[in-house]
Amino acid sequence: MNIALIGASGFVGQALLQELLARDHHVTALVSRPERVAAAANLTVKASNAYDADAIARDVAGHDVVISAFNPGWDKADIRTLFLQGHAAIVAGTKAAGVARFIEVGGAGSLYVAPGLQLIDTPHFPAEYKEGAEGARQALNQLQDESVLDWVFVSPPALLAPGERSGQYQLGANELLMDGDAPAGISVADLAVAIVDEAEQARHHRQRFTVAAAK
Repeated sequence: MNIALIGASGFVGQALLQELLARDHHVTALVSRPERVAAAANLTVKASNAYDADAIARDVAGHDVVISAFNPGWDKADIRTLFLQGHAAIVAGTKAAGVARFIEVGGAGSLYVAPGLQLIDTPHFPAEYKEGAEGARQALNQLQDESVLDWVFVSPPALLAPGERSGQYQLGANELLMDGDAPAGISVADLAVAIVDEAEQARHHRQRFTVAAAK
């Protein structure tokens, strides 16, 4: 497949790029700083502005799938605003380019821990992640009204960390996955496996799913 990957130099984006190339997909990596992405076979690296819908439209045209691992950076004080600005431009650009299939990597904050209660609204949600998580939650809310794109929103589990690739994972829907009494986790490599599986198999349509390490 020809896949456009936005945010290919980030934590999740790097794992996605590695997984996509390992499966012999042709990838266009769209990043703000191309020098951060090493050259590889089947890889085209482009400097792109995630906040510019016209630029996104030009860069993703002709691809089978757009995967967005965009994140403005957790160190940005206005991360919520920036996340939503990037999300809006990426969605608009993908639609303008006529690419129907869109996969967005969001956060765990909007997963439900009880009826009517999302993780982000619990007392112990880390304050340093709240603004970014709120941006991702609002992006998901906006996607739920999107009727043109065949979109998917992927929420990682509460615990996402570096680690080895097992190739195994469990799927969930809108509820936070647990490991006994504790929140479940997954390696970023296995999160990438799940996302690339979704790109290849298209098992979800206009819905959110979550993943965690296999039991």
